Amino acid sequence: MERVHVVGGGLAGSEAAFALAERGLAVVLHEMRPRRMTPAHTSDRLAELVCSNSLGGETRTNAKGLLQAELRAAGSLVMAAADAARLPAGGALAVDRELFSGFVTERIEAHPRIEVVREEVVELPGDRPLVLATGPLTSDPLAGDLQARLGEPFLSFYDAAAPVVLGESINMDVCYRAGRYEQDADYTNCPMTEEEYRRFHRAIAEARRHTPHDWEKIEFFEGCMPIEELARRGYQTPLFGPLKPVGLLDPRSGERPFAVVQLRQEDREGRMWSLVGFQTGLKWGDQKEIVRLIPGLERAEIVRYGVMHRNTYLNAPRVLNERLDLEKLPGVFVAGVLAGVEGYLESAATGWLAAQQAAALVQGRTPPGPPPPESMLGGLVRFLATANPSDFQPMNANWGLVPPVGGRMPRREKRARMFERGLAAFAGWLRREDMSRV
Repeated sequence: MERVHVVGGGLAGSEAAFALAERGLAVVLHEMRPRRMTPAHTSDRLAELVCSNSLGGETRTNAKGLLQAELRAAGSLVMAAADAARLPAGGALAVDRELFSGFVTERIEAHPRIEVVREEVVELPGDRPLVLATGPLTSDPLAGDLQARLGEPFLSFYDAAAPVVLGESINMDVCYRAGRYEQDADYTNCPMTEEEYRRFHRAIAEARRHTPHDWEKIEFFEGCMPIEELARRGYQTPLFGPLKPVGLLDPRSGERPFAVVQLRQEDREGRMWSLVGFQTGLKWGDQKEIVRLIPGLERAEIVRYGVMHRNTYLNAPRVLNERLDLEKLPGVFVAGVLAGVEGYLESAATGWLAAQQAAALVQGRTPPGPPPPESMLGGLVRFLATANPSDFQPMNANWGLVPPVGGRMPRREKRARMFERGLAAFAGWLRREDMSRV
């Protein structure tokens, strides 16, 4: 039986390998961990996440919710894992990270048509088709080989994770449970007075930052901005970002605090809580001091410090088409952050789509075209192929990727209609291409 090679065991690669195997193909999944670790990963598990709320909002007015629904319709492994590891998080799809990656790893390793090879791939394999899903931390040898073959420079930005504190070290005499605008009380809120916020902002401004070795330019993705970068942009900036107090009245006083730091449950048991929007690359000693300036966290025990690491991705509009196929290397399909998407959910979706394209080539079928433009996945891959290459940055699921619906109506109603239209279009495409829950 002809084998399809998938390089990379993150969400994109795991999704691709499973989808190919479910199509009846033999798959070799290459993952370099634990032989070679990365600055962001801590285990050898497949599809490892760095925070619990990584899959986004799941309501019918949320763009990520539409992409989730599309993946469920396609029989996604990642969505099955998310449902099995779900945590309470209001309207967001949060998961227990260990249960999630454990679920994916078990399903992949137990699949009779998937062989997992633990090795570093240092140059592009000659097999075609090939799915390349090495993620934002693609190793230097493989990145260099790919760059030489394409004749195109990579782009890179820096990504950061937030600190996580032990739940029992949170002072609930100061903090309170509430969701914004009286939604489900799935978040713990730490209220700040103006003086407390002023002291907190000053400490961040004076804190020591992690300095990358010899990388010349730091470009942060706007959707994952470190807290120190937000503070650097101005005194008010965090107040319109992760510290905004809007809709978070303190139930004990009935008043709105000057600023609020929110904590989100990181594990199913509620033993660990992450600081929402506090991704950071500050020195660990400084992180500890700053976290303990937050009211209610004066004695917080940090169980995981924030880290910052480099993300590598292709200039997608120069090198990829809407089928995620490299124009200069036909039969090499790229998925995940390397392809120019931002986010775990988006990575999984492109991994699934790359697998469908590769499977068609092996089985002698006409490769499916991209999903309909009304669908979130269709809008995403069209963006990758057609964006302005001179100013390309990674893209995540958002309503700007799909055509608007006509008529005057409230925004929520309009987005709900876009959701229904997009899911119906995607489901119809699955049926036409014979991919419905294969």
